[in-house]
Amino acid sequence: MAVNITGRSLLTLLEYSPEEISFLLDLSAQVKRESRAKVIHRRFAGKTLAMIFEKRSTRTRLAFETAFAEEGGHPIFLSIQDIQLGAKESIEDTARVLGRMVDAIMFRGYKQETVEALAKYSGVPVYNGLTDVYHPTQVLADLMTVQETFGRLRGVKLVFMGDGRNNMANSLMIGCAKMGMHYVISSPKELKPEESLLRTCLEVASETQAKIEIIEDPQKAVEGADVIYTDVWASMGEESKQQERERLLRPYQVNDAIMKSTGKRETIFLHCLPAVKGQEVTFEVIEGKQSRVWDEAENRKHTIKALMIATLL
Repeated sequence: MAVNITGRSLLTLLEYSPEEISFLLDLSAQVKRESRAKVIHRRFAGKTLAMIFEKRSTRTRLAFETAFAEEGGHPIFLSIQDIQLGAKESIEDTARVLGRMVDAIMFRGYKQETVEALAKYSGVPVYNGLTDVYHPTQVLADLMTVQETFGRLRGVKLVFMGDGRNNMANSLMIGCAKMGMHYVISSPKELKPEESLLRTCLEVASETQAKIEIIEDPQKAVEGADVIYTDVWASMGEESKQQERERLLRPYQVNDAIMKSTGKRETIFLHCLPAVKGQEVTFEVIEGKQSRVWDEAENRKHTIKALMIATLL
């Protein structure tokens, strides 16, 4: 099946078919091989990428900026102190202006509605670099890392430990459902995923033979897991809830006991980073031999470069 996603935005992976995601992962592997071999292209020569940041970033900024510049393009960093986004100028008007001047837009911020408005009114591809609801470019890197490790995605069991309604839990549920994986959210009942998204993902899973479960008991959840994934206990903008989250999520810390409870020596550990070592994950696990977080972080760049190649050329 021929795949053509030129001109498409990426707001959430719900908008992409399993075939399109597989295409992006294959292209990401090609881009990574080129990087290892020091093969240089100038595929974005003459193109400009606007990068809008409401939230701070390490991996997302580095991945987009270096990927675009290495291909001969011009990335422009725009914080909310630099432009009028939603202040003296409406988001719709900012989008229209950007669409006349740049070839693509990356947005990292709070509201999903903002990135959707940018895509609707700009007329150019828009990439969701993180909102409070979704983080699709991170999940592309996660899927790539899992595929590199196990040689497949279908049937792989990935367990997310922690806040079951944060943007990573949401986006991993979508990605795993699309790719026929076995996805488990292990979280306290107070932090279960939103019902409407869960229903949507279960519908996707019924078509792809994926399996989605919500299991409160962390020991039971990780039995037979191939991948254990976690995230910080309080996301950006939720710092005031840190003490409450520590109380609720302490039983969901990823530690040696949890890793051993999988019953598999080949289980890997993933984290979207940044990590608070000693809270959601112990130092021994994230720095241990089962951790693949640094490969995962590198793969942000390769998957983002592949996404932009596929949608801009």
